[in-house]
Amino acid sequence: AQVVESGGGLAQPGGSLRLSCAASGFMFSSYNMNWYRQAPGKERELVATVTVASALASYADSVKGRFTISRDDAKNTVWLQMNNLKTEDTAVYYCNALRAWGRPAEYWGQGTQVTVAS
Repeated sequence: AQVVESGGGLAQPGGSLRLSCAASGFMFSSYNMNWYRQAPGKERELVATVTVASALASYADSVKGRFTISRDDAKNTVWLQMNNLKTEDTAVYYCNALRAWGRPAEYWGQGTQVTVAS
């Protein structure tokens, strides 16, 4: 079982990037999906969450109104659309799957680098 991120890279301030996270080997539809990020010298922080069946989406205050999390259970994929990027969004972004019920289970991706610079 694994989750694999893609879509990171370099963007200019005000630009956009779309991160993808492809899941395999577990029942994706039973997991809440999260995006975290970790900037150099800082702790990992939760950026966005989408619950099972896309019932709820929530965001860190720092990205609210700029980032959108979405999922497609038929494709076992979750996305993070990042618009109006700021230099402070520079970080390694991690996909996380957290089982919503039953025996606890969690999966982390290897991370994808997002750099926002002019």
